[in-house]
Amino acid sequence: MTLSLLIFGLVTDSLLAVLVGLVGARRRIGFGWSFLLSAIFTPLIGLICCLISDKLPQGDRKWGCLGTLLGIMVIIAILGFCLSFFALL
Repeated sequence: MTLSLLIFGLVTDSLLAVLVGLVGARRRIGFGWSFLLSAIFTPLIGLICCLISDKLPQGDRKWGCLGTLLGIMVIIAILGFCLSFFALL
């Protein structure tokens, strides 16, 4: 039961970090930095940092390559973490 709760928590935290990153994509902080702050600390801290940041003019989006790179790295890390726990069972 604890393993399933751990996996559920990791997946939920990752999805919330992606949602905060999408909020940050329309702000000066950008997707990458807001996603990184949410993944390292908590999604609540990342959301507060996004909302403090100024909005981009004309509603543009600021993705950058950092967001894509971090997204791929986090997905690989989560999959590796889950596979290592299932290998122990």
